[in-house]
Amino acid sequence: MACRSGCCCGSGPINEDNARFLLLALFIVVYLLCGAAVFSALEHPKEREAKERWAQRFEHFSQKYNLSKKELNNFLRNYEEANVAGIRVDAIRPRWDFTGAFYFVGTVVSTIGFGMTTPATIGGKVFLMFYGLLGCAATILFFNLFLERVITVIAFVLKSCYERRHNKAVLPQNGRQVSEGNRASGGGEELAGWKPSVYCVMLILGAAAVLVSCCASLMYSAAEGWGYLDSLYFCFVAFSTIGFGDMVSSQRVAYEGHATVAYRLGNFFFILTGVCCIYSLFNVISIVIKQVLNWLLRRLEAPCRCCFPRRGHHPHRHPRRNVVAPGHLRARRDPSIETDAINESETDTGRRLSGEMISMRDFLAANKVNLAIMQKQLSEMAIGNQRQSSSSSRQNGFSGGVGALGIMNNRLAETSVDR
Repeated sequence: MACRSGCCCGSGPINEDNARFLLLALFIVVYLLCGAAVFSALEHPKEREAKERWAQRFEHFSQKYNLSKKELNNFLRNYEEANVAGIRVDAIRPRWDFTGAFYFVGTVVSTIGFGMTTPATIGGKVFLMFYGLLGCAATILFFNLFLERVITVIAFVLKSCYERRHNKAVLPQNGRQVSEGNRASGGGEELAGWKPSVYCVMLILGAAAVLVSCCASLMYSAAEGWGYLDSLYFCFVAFSTIGFGDMVSSQRVAYEGHATVAYRLGNFFFILTGVCCIYSLFNVISIVIKQVLNWLLRRLEAPCRCCFPRRGHHPHRHPRRNVVAPGHLRARRDPSIETDAINESETDTGRRLSGEMISMRDFLAANKVNLAIMQKQLSEMAIGNQRQSSSSSRQNGFSGGVGALGIMNNRLAETSVDR
């Protein structure tokens, strides 16, 4: 009771997963407030100038042509309705022919949603609800599978580079060159457990996203007549699926140089590639954010022990799942199968008494052979070798875990902690 009353949180012990969730929610709220303050300071003066300029032009136009303000406002409302339907002053491509509709459904399933084209009929709106439900789910699955393959390829390339450096770093023994067999036996365990760092993967994905954006910006600057900075802005808005709709590519009826078809194909390729790269980069950055949250929780653990009890002092405390920890903290833990099995057996009774559903790892930990097989398969996934199907780890042809975090689990050095 004394510990609970003296707690800075004012309540009982908090689960670390819940604490991490609350800390992330607090971070997002503060991030939104800071972003609102910055954008308000940058954009609000421009908005006031635009309103004053429009009021002057409206007054001048109504007096020049002797129009009442009410009639002019009604005319402008009619134009706004036509603008929503896709009518513009300058000639643009048809919105609802087959190619225009294909562009529209592409923005729907990719969740970009530029907003320049929207269904106006009741049938179109109802069909969009069902069409988007299946299409968005399938596209997110495609992005996740793309992420899985990108992580596998990057891990394979980085591991190959690491093996090459490791072999060059082996010094001769007794004045003789070390044989290939001794090299393989001496460093086999180290190489088998090596996995790429999340920071290396983030750097590679960031470079790929920048390269795609720069190349796409060159194409948009030449075809659309935009400035290069505006083209980069459009690439980020489109590739990140924000999709404001203030700038939209491939909307003219025809482009100069009789390269309309080539430009539309290039636009499709760059948007698809850019969305995949940015989606993968965002998910890797989320791993880094989770590392920061774990670091903050450890910093808060010292002054608030009653909220975050020390590990090993609670008889029913089970290891954290989906925890991302730096490498120097992971090294403190004994990775042996026997130790993991003992720890899980000690905490299994407490979990069942608390009503918590055991995870797949908790079930496999009771059998050392199955656990060893699963760890071998996860290691092969990080290396890039072909995975063998197992009823305990794969039943429907999908990797273990759910979503992008589940895909990257045990494939990077920072995500190698057992669930």
